[in-house]
Amino acid sequence: MTDTIFGKIARGEVEADIVYEDEDVVAFRDLNPQAPTHLLVIPRKPIRTLSEAGPEDAELLGKLLLAAAKVAEQAGITKGGYRTVINCNAGAGQTVFHLHLHVLGGRALQWPPG
Repeated sequence: MTDTIFGKIARGEVEADIVYEDEDVVAFRDLNPQAPTHLLVIPRKPIRTLSEAGPEDAELLGKLLLAAAKVAEQAGITKGGYRTVINCNAGAGQTVFHLHLHVLGGRALQWPPG
């Protein structure tokens, strides 16, 4: 797997505005926010895309979702509502090929999203 900026953040080699971390997951503020609150939740394990995750990653994927809920609560966007998004591959808008989950909130979000 090619190293990415997210891999470097996960290993602590590059600074980020980290809002949550544990042994498996790191969450930080997006540098190009698309909403008043825009956080990224990544696994420390380098997985390129959701479609490349395997059965052995099931527990880790659950931890990503639970971390997303936790950072949404910490950011104060749970009651007003928030969106979680995983873009998978370039055609869906993925630009960093390290699996990541977007947590967006702080304003009314439109539907359909894209």
